[in-house]
This record gives sequence, C-alpha cells and structure tokens, in this order.
Amino acid sequence: MATFIRCLLGYKPNSKQLSASRQDPIEIGSASTSESVLPIYEEERRPLLEEHGSFDRESSGSDTIAGSSTSSGTSNNAHWFSPRVISDAVIGLSDGLTVPFALTAGLSSLGDTRVVITGGIAELVSGAISMGLGGYLGAKSESDCYKSQLERERELILANRSSSEEAVMEAMSEYGLSPSTVSSILGDLEKSPDEMVSFIMKFARGMEEPPIGREFVSAATIGSAYFLGGFVPLFPYLFVHTVQAGLVLSSLIMIITLFIFGIAKTVFTGNNNRLQAVWGGVQMVLTGAVAAGAAFAMVRLIDTA
Repeated sequence: MATFIRCLLGYKPNSKQLSASRQDPIEIGSASTSESVLPIYEEERRPLLEEHGSFDRESSGSDTIAGSSTSSGTSNNAHWFSPRVISDAVIGLSDGLTVPFALTAGLSSLGDTRVVITGGIAELVSGAISMGLGGYLGAKSESDCYKSQLERERELILANRSSSEEAVMEAMSEYGLSPSTVSSILGDLEKSPDEMVSFIMKFARGMEEPPIGREFVSAATIGSAYFLGGFVPLFPYLFVHTVQAGLVLSSLIMIITLFIFGIAKTVFTGNNNRLQAVWGGVQMVLTGAVAAGAAFAMVRLIDTA
C-alpha cells in the first residue's frame, strides 16, 4: 500500500525494485485449467502505473510491471524541457516577434533609419526588462500562493482531521477504487501528515509545488526570449542605407520567422497535425502583419496631421 501511495505522488520505482517487490500470481483451479489472478492491490494499481508507462504486455498475455518504456521515443522527448520553461519562452518570443516588429514598421514611416534603430533598441531593452519582471512577479505569486495553501492544509489537518480525510476520499473517488482500498490508503496517509498534505495539495487542490528558483528562471527565459525575438525585425536596418529597403527586408524576414515560429509553437505544445501546425504559422504571420500595419498607419497619420 505504501508503494501504491508513492505511485500516486509521482514515485517511479526502478526495475530492480519492481522485481523484488512484485507478488507472484495466485493460481486457482485445476492444473489443466488454471488461471492467473493478480493480487488485488496490483490489479487496482494498474491504471496509475500504466499512466507512467510501467506496464508492458508479455507474449503470453499476462500483465507485468516493466521497469522502463522503450516503445516510443516521443514520450521521452516531451520531457526534455519543462513545460513551464517552454510556456515562458513562447510568451517571450510571441511578444518579441510582434511588438518590436510593429514598432520598427511604424517608425519606418518617418523615413529615418537612425530613428528606427534608436527607437527599436530602446524598446528592446525596456521591453525585455518589463517582460522579465512580469515573469518574475507571476512566478513569485504562484510560489507564494502554493506556500500559503500548503500552510493552511497543515493547520487544517491538526485542527480538523475529518475534513482532510474527506478531501482525500473525494480525490480518490475519481479513480474508481473500492472502498476497502480507499480506506487502506487513507490509513497509510494518516501515519504521515506530510504525505497526506502532499496528496491533498496535488490531487484534491490540483496544485503542484513550483521548482526552487522558478521565479528567476521565468524572468530570465521571458526576458531573453523577448530580446532575441525583438532583435530579428531590427537587424536588417543595420545594413541598409534607406528605411524603405530596411522595411522590405525586415518584413520578408519576419514573414518567414513568424511562420516557422507558429509551426514550432504548435508542435512543441504536443500537436503533430500538419495542417494545424501550418495554420499556427499562418496565424502568427497574420498577427504580425496586422500589428505592423496598424502601427505604420497610425504613425503616418500622426506625422501628416
């Protein structure tokens, strides 16, 4: 039962531990017509263990716990980067590729390359700092919220044990486990208040503990992604003599960049549908085009007023 709880909380045993702890099937019936029945706890653990890729099918048709999953490489690829880091990078790049592009396009209507470069660099620096600070404050608020809720749950366990037990039973009811199994799990959790708090936070409250230093990683990721993305539309203006040539070259580069970014963003979020990936690229191009066109028209309108 302790192993079952650790599986729920994200603990994944290695192959040696599984081999040592595995129970032999119970043989019932005659020798000629016997059938293997898995122990009840192993049977009820199957949905959770299968979710982590721990079950494989033997050629004989029986269920065995496998120490590793090699059937697909894509499942491992999904864990190369933290989803939160990918999310921060997407946020930074999305704004970095569209906002500075719109600004440089708008400043281009003034007809001075120096103005475009100066204004673009100023926006890049201030925008990267602002975006990084926003990422830091957002991640810090998430961490503070988790710690506050964690402390409340600890106090609740000490003050009102029955309320915590109800939260555990309500969370376990979603897995369709038998009342006896739920009762056994609850009994084991009661022996360790820390495990009960972790269980309630993860399954009953739906809150994951943020990694240590998450706010600094978020700030650095969003800020640097914004700066790198924003430098792309500004880069062509450094090598041209006329602002019109810079605008044309910058627009061509941004169409390609936004299209590739839109496809990459769709793929990294787990969608492997080619049509949807292409549509994601088209959406990014349209977003950048609308933003740049609006900025260009607004600056031209103000300049001629």
